[in-house]
Amino acid sequence: MDAAHRSGLAGLAGLAGLDRRVVGCRACPRLVAWREEVAVAKRAAFSDWTYWGRPVPGFGPPDARLLIVGLAPAAHGGNRTGRMFTGDRSGDVLYRALYEVGLASQPTSVSADDGLRLYGVRVTAPVHCAPPANRPTPEERDTCRPWLVQELRLLRPTLRAVVVLGAFGWQAALPAFAEAGWSVPRPRPAFGHGARVTLARLEGEGGREGREGRGPREGREGHESPLELFGCFHVSQRNTFTGRLTPEMLRDVLRTAADAAGLPR
Repeated sequence: MDAAHRSGLAGLAGLAGLDRRVVGCRACPRLVAWREEVAVAKRAAFSDWTYWGRPVPGFGPPDARLLIVGLAPAAHGGNRTGRMFTGDRSGDVLYRALYEVGLASQPTSVSADDGLRLYGVRVTAPVHCAPPANRPTPEERDTCRPWLVQELRLLRPTLRAVVVLGAFGWQAALPAFAEAGWSVPRPRPAFGHGARVTLARLEGEGGREGREGRGPREGREGHESPLELFGCFHVSQRNTFTGRLTPEMLRDVLRTAADAAGLPR
């Protein structure tokens, strides 16, 4: 068994365990109450569904080279289906674009058992529970951050690029990158559509040696490939309906990020 395969198996076990722990989280009382209330009240169009009603784990292979970071599950999307960006308009836009650039097996994402596969890509969020009005509080964002940090650490052996959807995700993710072992510049880079920032890797397993604003150290990991970070407007209806984010704009960012990650398309 070669090193890459061993690393993939280790990541599979680690991410599967992480996902199970995420699903059982009840750390934020407001989010727990909301996600469970929505799962009972439902939306009329989904009255025959049994809602997931729990935190939604990341989705994608354990050896992903590209990570997509959103905001949080939608009340009647991921909170209903149990899979990131699945069953809502934002997911319709995202997964069609991934399919069109060769990173997904199909252009639709309607349920967790619909057969969708991602090629070298994982999708996650800095907040794993559906928040009221799609607005997590700063405290909820910070409480959920350790899950993202651990996910980044588990993906670290293969991860080469990240696309962050929206300013909230960008602001939430930067401290997580620093904790997980990448050097984040100071002042922190500003979010913008098409923004690109290179984050150097710091020495130390899972970022134990890493601190925000410090440069790369000499040592075993000091010469590893850096992480390429990309900003993209969120795939929300507000952005896609108004034309602030067009399908072409989204595909361009995904293609650039896939190329930076070394993914075949």
